[in-house]
Amino acid sequence: MAFLSPQDEQAVTKEFEKLTGPVTLTVFASELGPENNGQTVSLIKEVAALSDKIAVKVLNPHIERDETAAYGVSVTPAVAVEGTKDYGIRFLGVPAGYEFSNLIDSIIAVSRGEAQLKDETKTALAGLTEDVSIKVFATPT
Repeated sequence: MAFLSPQDEQAVTKEFEKLTGPVTLTVFASELGPENNGQTVSLIKEVAALSDKIAVKVLNPHIERDETAAYGVSVTPAVAVEGTKDYGIRFLGVPAGYEFSNLIDSIIAVSRGEAQLKDETKTALAGLTEDVSIKVFATPT
């Protein structure tokens, strides 16, 4: 079952023209997990097929335990979005619906190695003295 319509594919392909570097989408999913594990793997593979700059790695957290732990993933399905480095971007659950555009934006940001933030925001963030973990929760309504 395809997740993306031809119009969606066309729009995402156009967005992916902004990619400048490689991106790896690591999917943590298990056949033993809920049905949306398979849906997540399928969706991520569809998205990755739209650019030769995107690679997909699928890990079974029950088998690749050490690597899963290194990513800090404790629930599935999950997707880590990495460029030349790991910025800590994780999607928990299927990144569809409202989260889909955030997935695409994250892929572009890690590919470019820089988030598109205002100078004032960059200055404020540069003043932080310790690491900060930001979690965004979304639910369709």
